[in-house]
Amino acid sequence: MCACSSATLQPSAPASRDPSFAWFEYRGNDSVYKTITPGVNDYLNPILAGFYPDPSMIRVGSDYYLATSSFAYFPGVPLFHSRDLVNWTQVGSILDRKSQLNLDSAGISRGIFAPAIREHDGTFYMITTIVDRGGNFFVTATNPAGPWSDPVWLPSVDGIDPSFFFDDNGKAYVINNGPPIGTPRYSGHRAIWIQEFDVTAKKMVGERKLIVNGGVDLAKNPIWIEAPHIFKRNGFYYLVCAEGGTAYQHSEVVFRSNAPTGPWTPYANNPILTQRHLDRSRPFPITTTGHADFVDTPNGEWWAAFLGVRPYGDDLFNAGRETFLMPVRWVDDWPVIATGNETVPYMHARPNLPKQPAPAVPTSGNFTVRDEFDGATLPMHWQTLRGPGTAWMQLGGGTLTLHARNAGFEPAVQPSFVARRQQHIDFSATTSMTYAPAAEGDKAGVVALQNDRYYYFLGVTRTKGATVVQLEKHAGDAGVVVASMPVSTGAPIQLRVEGHGAAYDFSYAVRPGEWVSVARGADGTILSTKVAQGFVGTMLGLYAYSATP
Repeated sequence: MCACSSATLQPSAPASRDPSFAWFEYRGNDSVYKTITPGVNDYLNPILAGFYPDPSMIRVGSDYYLATSSFAYFPGVPLFHSRDLVNWTQVGSILDRKSQLNLDSAGISRGIFAPAIREHDGTFYMITTIVDRGGNFFVTATNPAGPWSDPVWLPSVDGIDPSFFFDDNGKAYVINNGPPIGTPRYSGHRAIWIQEFDVTAKKMVGERKLIVNGGVDLAKNPIWIEAPHIFKRNGFYYLVCAEGGTAYQHSEVVFRSNAPTGPWTPYANNPILTQRHLDRSRPFPITTTGHADFVDTPNGEWWAAFLGVRPYGDDLFNAGRETFLMPVRWVDDWPVIATGNETVPYMHARPNLPKQPAPAVPTSGNFTVRDEFDGATLPMHWQTLRGPGTAWMQLGGGTLTLHARNAGFEPAVQPSFVARRQQHIDFSATTSMTYAPAAEGDKAGVVALQNDRYYYFLGVTRTKGATVVQLEKHAGDAGVVVASMPVSTGAPIQLRVEGHGAAYDFSYAVRPGEWVSVARGADGTILSTKVAQGFVGTMLGLYAYSATP
């Protein structure tokens, strides 16, 4: 892997019906980072660009670990490590075996919701929800890089967003979002519950107790109180939660108590983080902020990681929900992240921690990452849909080969598709492919995927007896061929997808530097959460399909 530009078309093995990819280069070029000049003591937001939502963060000594949601992508729950809260390196994925994570037939925005990572007496715990298939469970490890255990299921814990709290008196608890007592008063009426957890027996004990009904003020019909985390400071217990739903009204609120089971008093000046009241037309907005987790540093600073989005238009964003970092200040023993007209910054002074080297794979600012496919395994930022791709994916000889199967982007199917995240508003993604479609309808190439029904395919296919480069647009129930043009069979070909906010460009080259436009200004809003719905972000990946069952 290197930060370099694509050069010449590389010689490759004879083409076959199974495409081989020599490399993949991703380049981010967002204009906002050209307007700011970070100093040696600054960092850039988001700290994890692209589809890395629902961050949960802990400190163990001088080490920090951060996990995020993965939904129906495999392996599940990417885990990052840092020692300065700024430079993050992925050390693995917590759920990397099918015995831990069965995503067969899962919808792309189902699967794993909101992991929470904690450490207690040398054991790491990750607790989460797998939606539609089993509910809430946790896994453990003595080394956060793995291996992690198989799931321990908690059938008595309903709802979503569970989180552990290990008190300093030896007791442990699980808090989670669940339904309120009785019939909900309104749509989005939820509650926060707590129950004691027996660490030795690895099971829930005692009675579940409702500790927050609806949110900060039930009289105002607050919606979707969720993502609860408890921590302790100066003798007080703090409960932080997201409130307002995951869209533009998202926020973070806090409650305080003298005991984990309550009673819990809401902060008079809630929310402690939101951007919903700010001018939507402001330059380079960051919106939809919430779902925070807190850590302290050895020198007494407090910091919060939370999700947010970077829209390029009216609530239009394609990269999904990303992870941001901001300091926490304390006001009369209450934590505050951003209030009034404070905006979440793209640049901020670094935490007072020893600076660490930049990660080999950048996660913030503008950057270029080129994957040469010359290792025994794919880099950790690559993922598949609904399970491992061991049966249809092969690395060897400096190429990635995908076995073309009769499996497309239909719901509940695992296609021959491996992808990495779109991490910028302005980006390019380029690959070199060798491929010869054998039968009518066979295809392989690059896909920009938001979900099963909203994506673009740019690649080589065989249609009406001819081999062509083809661009397909899938939006809802409609799939159309945007453009098609003849190309030589079996010769190496470069494919490129470029995004510029709402406009996507597609091109190919059969000779170095001689790019041929397939389409310019294609509608990129179909890849936005606003249009496509769901909880994920656009994934840019490599795909193979055989029309023959």
